[in-house]
Amino acid sequence: MENKHRVLQLLGDWRKLSEYALPRLTSLKTHEITMDTLTAAKRSWNMSRIRGRNTRIEITVRSTLHRLGYRFRLNTNKLHGHPDVVLPKHKVAIFVHGCFWHRHPGCRFAYMPKTRVAFWQDKFRRNVEQDQKVQKELSQLGCRVLVIWGCETSDRDKLANKIKSEMGQLK
Repeated sequence: MENKHRVLQLLGDWRKLSEYALPRLTSLKTHEITMDTLTAAKRSWNMSRIRGRNTRIEITVRSTLHRLGYRFRLNTNKLHGHPDVVLPKHKVAIFVHGCFWHRHPGCRFAYMPKTRVAFWQDKFRRNVEQDQKVQKELSQLGCRVLVIWGCETSDRDKLANKIKSEMGQLK
């Protein structure tokens, strides 16, 4: 309760705080006051637009594979980890990872959010651990694993060269 009074003092006259701003205080620490600039409904709408399948980067990878003459299966449930693309003839599982969520090393898109840092560190750590576990299990099943990062899909020619190179090494 003491923190709440301190927050109100820091913000000035508490009567001027609208009903909109007061409930959106995400922290009552005296040295850190952050507010969500979106309403709960707008935040929910934004989050609902984040897709897990058929993303732009997945479609780019599939298009490139098809252009190179590879035939594949999508999001198969038969393999552990549900690879985004599976080439059964070549026994290859392809994961198309977003740089932010799967922590692409050295990528500018793999930045750390400035709020709730501990939460995000834990979330990202678990994502990376899960990715490594799935890749190891697929390798033990005799399946070759290829990871394509979201930032690698911006240049289709480089993507095609990477796929050709990786598929050539996998033969």
